[in-house]
Amino acid sequence: MAVEAARHALAGRRVALGAVYFGSTTHPFSDRQNAGVVAGALDLPEAVASADFGGSLKAGTAALLAGLDRVAAGREGEVLTVAAEHRRARAGSVQELMYGDAAAAFTLGNSDVIAEHLGSHSVSTDFVDHYRAAGQPFDYHWEERWLRDEAFRKWLPEAIRDGLARLGIEPGSVDHFVLAEPAPRLAAVAAKHVGIADEAVADGLHGTVGQTGAAHASLMLAAALENARPGQTLVVVGFGQGCDVLAFRITPEIAQLTPRTAVAACLARRREETDYAKFQAFNDVVTLEKGLRAEANPQTALSAMYRKRRMLLGLVGGRCRKCGTPQFPAALRCVNPSCHHAEEMDPHRFADEPARIKTWSCDWLTYTPEPPAHYGMIEFECGGRFMADITDWDLGQVSVGQPVRMVFRVRGRDAQRGMIRYFWKAAPLATAKEA
Repeated sequence: MAVEAARHALAGRRVALGAVYFGSTTHPFSDRQNAGVVAGALDLPEAVASADFGGSLKAGTAALLAGLDRVAAGREGEVLTVAAEHRRARAGSVQELMYGDAAAAFTLGNSDVIAEHLGSHSVSTDFVDHYRAAGQPFDYHWEERWLRDEAFRKWLPEAIRDGLARLGIEPGSVDHFVLAEPAPRLAAVAAKHVGIADEAVADGLHGTVGQTGAAHASLMLAAALENARPGQTLVVVGFGQGCDVLAFRITPEIAQLTPRTAVAACLARRREETDYAKFQAFNDVVTLEKGLRAEANPQTALSAMYRKRRMLLGLVGGRCRKCGTPQFPAALRCVNPSCHHAEEMDPHRFADEPARIKTWSCDWLTYTPEPPAHYGMIEFECGGRFMADITDWDLGQVSVGQPVRMVFRVRGRDAQRGMIRYFWKAAPLATAKEA
């Protein structure tokens, strides 16, 4: 999800990034730079800085603040901040109904900004409304009444008031108030105590997306920017063992923003899953019998993964220096039958190239979490082709010649050693899942 959100944030722009910051409480790896995986999937230069932020639901705004501070300090390059979350919940629990998965990303810089950062204010308060101990799969929650009465009616409004006062912003002048509320209608409670108008309170997205944890403030900010107008004041609050209060002024540049897939568009083309058993299986709430063909558990060769990191993470192949023929993977000899030039190739990234299905098949015997397994030959318009898994298709919808886009997904899991293997798959162009 983080990679997909980052690709949309960077779409149509040439950005020299100096850092990638990734906020989440459900990073895939506890001891591997997850932001580095995102940078690798985007094929960023290895000189880019990367850092993970976690430990609280305000990890997303913490990453955003760190990025803004880096930009304000005049460090070289823009900053990409990403927040993503995929929390598990017990079967039949309230959290299972409330939780959603999402990711959102922003680029931060000093020129042509669509929202000027006016300043921020942070508070650290060890207010525990829920927690998840190390090694535990599920959150433990305290009463919602405690959350409402003690946090959203007392110390949180005070922290927001202090932040606005520090920045010289009158509560009544706030046009968009984004508060990553952990439960519906709590943002309106806090806004009322601060003096922010009811109509300024942003939609919490609980009815369409759910509560998306560390990604929620960033997701709501992205949704609010879709309707923001130049000159308006936007306040974002990240909540979790304290709070981060960030204020922005919308600039005229927002009208020049390159069209991109945003929250409303993603929701409009969503695909609903009505099979509860499948939902539980995908979230590892129940254990499935996967059959004999799923028992193979090959060890990931870390040395080979490192040597081929641009190919595996960035989908980088080669382009012949003599005839210009692209191919994947890169080789020492050109595949063009009229060339066969033997020389090291120039790197060529295929992840964003338009492509089509040249051949395909579906397999009911190979294990896949959502059978049947679709795979086939993907041919890129620029030239070059390779065999790939085909994902996000319903049975009977795949056809030769259909346009596809490449998406960064889990290719396999080594459960015995805790390794998640990522690679690129082909998804339908018009309805590729944004998550």
